[in-house]
Amino acid sequence: MTDVIPAPRAAAVSPDRAVPLDRGTTLWAAEGTGGTERWLRGTLGAALGLPFPPGAEDDPDSVRLRLDDSLEPEAYRLDAVAGRGAEIRGGSPAGVFWGAQTLRQLLGPDAFRRAPVRPDAAHAVPAGVIEDAPRFRWRGLMLDVARHFMPKDGVLRYLDLMAAHKLNVLHFHLTDDQGWRIEIKRYPRLTEVGSWRARTRFGHRASPLWEDKPHGGHYTQDDIREIVAYAAERHIAVVPEIDVPGHSQAAIAAYPELGNTDVVDTAALTVWDDWGVNPNVLAPTDTTLRFYEGVFEELLELFPADAVTSNGSGISGFVHIGGDECPKEQWRASPAAQARIAELALAGEDELQAWFVGHFDAWLTARGRRLIGWDEILEGGLAAGAAVSSWRGYEGGIAAARAGHDVVMCPEQEVYLDHRQAPGEDEPVPIGFVRTLEDVYRFEPVPPELDGARARHVLGAQANVWTEVMEDQARVDYQAFPRLAAFAEVAWSALPAPAERDFADFERRMTAHYGRLEALGVRYRPPTGPHPWQRRPGILGRPLDGPPPR
Repeated sequence: MTDVIPAPRAAAVSPDRAVPLDRGTTLWAAEGTGGTERWLRGTLGAALGLPFPPGAEDDPDSVRLRLDDSLEPEAYRLDAVAGRGAEIRGGSPAGVFWGAQTLRQLLGPDAFRRAPVRPDAAHAVPAGVIEDAPRFRWRGLMLDVARHFMPKDGVLRYLDLMAAHKLNVLHFHLTDDQGWRIEIKRYPRLTEVGSWRARTRFGHRASPLWEDKPHGGHYTQDDIREIVAYAAERHIAVVPEIDVPGHSQAAIAAYPELGNTDVVDTAALTVWDDWGVNPNVLAPTDTTLRFYEGVFEELLELFPADAVTSNGSGISGFVHIGGDECPKEQWRASPAAQARIAELALAGEDELQAWFVGHFDAWLTARGRRLIGWDEILEGGLAAGAAVSSWRGYEGGIAAARAGHDVVMCPEQEVYLDHRQAPGEDEPVPIGFVRTLEDVYRFEPVPPELDGARARHVLGAQANVWTEVMEDQARVDYQAFPRLAAFAEVAWSALPAPAERDFADFERRMTAHYGRLEALGVRYRPPTGPHPWQRRPGILGRPLDGPPPR
């Protein structure tokens, strides 16, 4: 029995027998495992004060890293034998890295700090064998940096938190009505104008409270390159999202010609300071298409398809185009939009959105990339190669899989981590349904309606962190943790059916995991409820009562 999260497939360890790690413990890395070698010295070694000098393959007091093509790509085997040290074998460099994450957990909370707190303490790994492999290829976290900007260091920190939980896809929500967060050199006003709003509503959109100061920020192209490289070192794929044709007021504020100028005075629009579904959507014109082709050309250079060459999951080259919550009122009123519908012989505005999505699907496919979008892209017909993020429940994912499309399951009712974690007035800015730690632990990504070949279209699952009411990193931590740990186990481990899952054992292992989170500086929600300083009394939310609809 171990306290490892996510739970491994098989573990036979003996806490009464241990393999010591000390200043004389060497580190030997076979070809192809250099990334994990660097991580062990720079992260684990720094935390415990162990130098891990280079050693020989047959050194009995060593940690050895090697590849083993008999294992699945992301699988690993961790052996710790007294007198023979510890060895991590992986089916790919990613598998070796995930094995190193398990090794870190076995060494206790001190292994999660940045410098030794007990320099003279003895460190040891329980003797035994752990064999493990993930259930899903896509184990994702969607981070919304458009509503509230997260500086680069915060994003790098979240990549480390993802790696510690064996999550391997960062869905990076970079643009929305409330802010454009990525530098595009040919369109400088996207960040000069589009990355700042004059004020921000504090709480849900029904709240009367405002923070009357500018909010914003953006990532330079070198910041993005650094984020992508940092993620790749941790075998995490970064999937950028540029939202079209809805959620686009920040872009329209910067370049008014992108909007429906025959319906709205787009030159008067500013970056939106409110929440909700915005009526100002992109115009379906050639000008808009050429503009966003220019955006995507720079995006593809910043997010190369082969950025993660040793991920092992096969998740690479995706570009998310949003496609959700696109009101059609302006298109209905726009002579230009109606002329486009007639020109293309479309049935209406839904098919116009499908044409818009299909244009960029063909454009990305021609460049060796793959489009993914929210499940609204199913409306009006879906391009053949596109994949779907199923957020409005399971139905979109079921329909997409039945039609032969790959799916990432992220239903709002189950894994939207902006939803409140408990009932009651203490929960800060309560949004949506109550989704407890146990609720997330019992989330099942593959619905019973899918089996066989159709079930194989479920690439995996993703937890989404929308930040309308998360004004800083502490609030993101509170909403994400500890539920992200439960989600990580759902996405990685071969769990039984939801009702049969041993939540009591997960809670037992979380007792140890809270110590790791504290050592990492994660300001999680305590199991007993929020600390006084985590509450937001008087800030209006939007709680929904009762169980969420499936």
